[in-house]
Amino acid sequence: MKLPDPLPGFSLPPATAASVATPRFIDCSARSPERQAPSSAHELAQGLMAPVASVSPKFFYDLLGSRLFEAITALDEYYPTRTEAAIFDAALPCMARAVAQSGLHHPCLIDLGAGNCAKAQKLIPQLQPRQYVPVDISVDFLKDAAAQLQGGFPALDLVGVGMDFSAGLALPEEVQPHDRVFFYPGSSLGNFPPSQALAFLRNIADPLQGKARGLLLGIDLVKDSATLQAAYDDALGVTAAFNKNLLRHVNARLTANFDVTQWRHVAFFNEAQSRIEMHLEAACDLTVRWPGHARCFAAGERIHTEYSYKYTVDGMTGLLRQAGFERVQHWSDPRQWFAVFWAAL
Repeated sequence: MKLPDPLPGFSLPPATAASVATPRFIDCSARSPERQAPSSAHELAQGLMAPVASVSPKFFYDLLGSRLFEAITALDEYYPTRTEAAIFDAALPCMARAVAQSGLHHPCLIDLGAGNCAKAQKLIPQLQPRQYVPVDISVDFLKDAAAQLQGGFPALDLVGVGMDFSAGLALPEEVQPHDRVFFYPGSSLGNFPPSQALAFLRNIADPLQGKARGLLLGIDLVKDSATLQAAYDDALGVTAAFNKNLLRHVNARLTANFDVTQWRHVAFFNEAQSRIEMHLEAACDLTVRWPGHARCFAAGERIHTEYSYKYTVDGMTGLLRQAGFERVQHWSDPRQWFAVFWAAL
């Protein structure tokens, strides 16, 4: 991934413009490996041994999984990335004004699930943050992306954080505690069931923890099921490869023996629950083993790997207000397929 030259007109606040920052990276799991690694294996084992087997979608994102997801975003069928990008291109100045009108000048910008940092690259010149904090579970992928972004903005204080933020938002002390703006694009909030999404948003908004002053959030909206299903089951089979790569990641994390050739990708829109569901389906009777455990799967039995809930504008506005955000506004595309929300305390 090669980033373009720094965008014109970008400057930093006086407090940081005088010096050139050195990129920093903090791997939270490496700081406490005795706690992090066992919890990951335990979570995977619990999910696989449940009556209906499941694996959290956060385990999609090893190095190969992150690269496969980048490929997905370039597919004709996968509208969310390009639709969200068009909204940002059209409304970035309005978004920057909304942030400034909330009293946030040169905020600490915390990019949840930053991936290749490409979305923040457009946002940084508008918000001019005093610190940029990309956060992602895929540590190696994020290190490379953050280093390349730093090359585009050499004076920016950049602190990359490798962590599973779905388990909590206890950011390291190197992250500035004041005027935090969380950036959560890509509709990743949809991976949480609505009750968990509400808890996650409340955690961000909790004033006692000083977590956020505002949240910039991308959300996929309800639309026809054919468009939704095609986005998660493309003709080239890239999403199928992405889904099945999860089994390779599980093998590495759990020392398991999944054979990806024995599994099929399944994706469909559950209209009653307003969510896309992704599963891996056993193509034959098989047994998966890992140290101390084994799980038999019958042909046709599935492992649930992802929910992606779709919202209405009113539904998401209500959820944000219920979480404690007092001022909520949004921008959308002409087809009303996607929306970006600004929510402030």
